[in-house]
Amino acid sequence: MENKDNLAAQLDRLLQTTSAQRLREEFARLQGLMSCYRCAILEVETKFRVLNEQFSLQHERNPIESIKSRLKSMESIQEKLQRKGYPLNVESIQENLKDVAGIRVICSFIDDIYMLADCLVHQDDITLLEEKDYIKRPKENGYRSLHLIVEIPIFLQQEKKSMKVEVQLRTIAMEFWANLEHRLRYKKNLEPEVAQKTSRELQECAQVSAMLDEKMQSIRDIIEGD
Repeated sequence: MENKDNLAAQLDRLLQTTSAQRLREEFARLQGLMSCYRCAILEVETKFRVLNEQFSLQHERNPIESIKSRLKSMESIQEKLQRKGYPLNVESIQENLKDVAGIRVICSFIDDIYMLADCLVHQDDITLLEEKDYIKRPKENGYRSLHLIVEIPIFLQQEKKSMKVEVQLRTIAMEFWANLEHRLRYKKNLEPEVAQKTSRELQECAQVSAMLDEKMQSIRDIIEGD
């Protein structure tokens, strides 16, 4: 009986050790994957900064106001995979998630958005996987932005890997509206009537924001003689 107990204890320890080792290995792989996503962000961000520099020399103005980047947290990745019914591992993340790495480019004018997007996707090492134009076709709540999913190669010490990056391009007015809408949307304990009224007013603000973008671009065209 004692020998059986000892054997069971040994097997349990072996299983625990094996499980822990697998967890360590998977964690190391996840860390490596997230590092690759960070490298992909740097590559795409550099491309936009180069385009911004070139445009400023040719037209004496910068089309890009600012560039923001973000990497999804592991908690957010896990939640999204579980919600969609996918396992949490390196292969699943790469195959099923397109927005782990993200770049947001804030532009001065609407036509700057399309100019920059066109320049980006026509570069030799960029593959456009998906495009959603919420400027021409805004979301029901009024949200406007141009979304691209691109694939870009990164060159590591001993290999080349293709990584997906989500690119969002929007004007200052679009960014201002989206930030405030996001904050207000997560306000808790709103009465249904108040929530409906707030939603309607946010839609109206989105329309005003769109008119502002069009007006500012029209003024710029007059000044530049286009």
